[in-house]
Amino acid sequence: MPNIKSAIKRVNVNKSKALKNVVRKSALKTSIKKCRAAIESGVNTEAVFNKTVSAIDKAASRNLIHRNTAARKKSRLAKAMNKAANAATV
Repeated sequence: MPNIKSAIKRVNVNKSKALKNVVRKSALKTSIKKCRAAIESGVNTEAVFNKTVSAIDKAASRNLIHRNTAARKKSRLAKAMNKAANAATV
């Protein structure tokens, strides 16, 4: 444990920020799972996809995930959504 007052504060601030990051990352994962479920069921896909892409972009802008990871996740969701849409029309 640090002895200096500012170092003690840094430890506390880092703990609280880490906790917020865990909550945000968990919410992001839940959003992605909901989007995948919506794509599989074919119900309200477009709205759920748009919310999920927005959540992914926010996570990337907050440095919660890397920007390339965000791009990959969005690309894979879009690909799955387009595949499901094409299968439904055929």
